[in-house]
Amino acid sequence: MSTITHPSPRPSIAVIVPIYNVADYLVECIRSILAQTYQHFTLIAVDDGSADGSGEIAERLSQEDARIVVLHQVNGGLSAARNTGLNWVRGN
Repeated sequence: MSTITHPSPRPSIAVIVPIYNVADYLVECIRSILAQTYQHFTLIAVDDGSADGSGEIAERLSQEDARIVVLHQVNGGLSAARNTGLNWVRGN
């Protein structure tokens, strides 16, 4: 797969994907989002303390596509993961 550079310097849409032990489904999930016809967005994958390698998979995918940002945190639950993504968006 070729590396994709971000098509816009300041995307106005952020897609937040909380991740917790979803290694079996993560590649399909992220690739599905990246395949959308609208390309000017940032995908924020928030690893919520996964123990199954999900965080590492997300990191690998982020090396293939500059639209992906991966954040890691200690497990705090779905809402905490979403809030981490929102806080990142507000700070950038």
